[in-house]
Amino acid sequence: MNARELVLSRIRAALGDTPATTVDVARDHRPAGAAGDPHLLAHRLTDYRATVHRCSDTEVAQVVDGILGGGRVVIPPGLPRHWLPDTVAPVVDENLTAAQIAAVDGVVTAAAVAVAETGTIVLDAHPDQGRRIITLLPDVHVCVLRTEQIVADVPSALARLAPHRPLTWISGPSATSDIELNRVEGVHGPRNLHVVITGAPVGA
Repeated sequence: MNARELVLSRIRAALGDTPATTVDVARDHRPAGAAGDPHLLAHRLTDYRATVHRCSDTEVAQVVDGILGGGRVVIPPGLPRHWLPDTVAPVVDENLTAAQIAAVDGVVTAAAVAVAETGTIVLDAHPDQGRRIITLLPDVHVCVLRTEQIVADVPSALARLAPHRPLTWISGPSATSDIELNRVEGVHGPRNLHVVITGAPVGA
């Protein structure tokens, strides 16, 4: 008798002739698809040191102007152009090199979905979001999010996402810490994350 057989024989002896029992597993989980609270999302993002702006869709360009006005901004090919003010110089990402992307002042993208419960924004590389690299190298990332894209929890977000797409999950600006727990920002991505929530009541 080898060691495996010895262990299994002892388990059988310990269990004896106890009949197997069927356990009913509760299936009353929260259903996926619930809408999220924009105010909760804003609270979570602010707690992560992101800056949240609320405005209408027609006011997005004004918000972008206040953040990146006068600068060069990389944008994905499918970004709505009315989100950009005349004060920025857009650089469309048509296979830009890493050096070209790093040389701009910021990036403006849309998003795929956001999770209110965790304060997380997900990008899935659609034309209005672009390649992952354009959101990692610039120092400032302005992400425009519509209220209907905000869901309550992670299962609700996964229900909206295609698993085969490259997904980038963002919870606040890039940050890490050393062994002494000193926070360092901007190591793995932008130091400054601005989330523009369109459709939310201004000043709420």
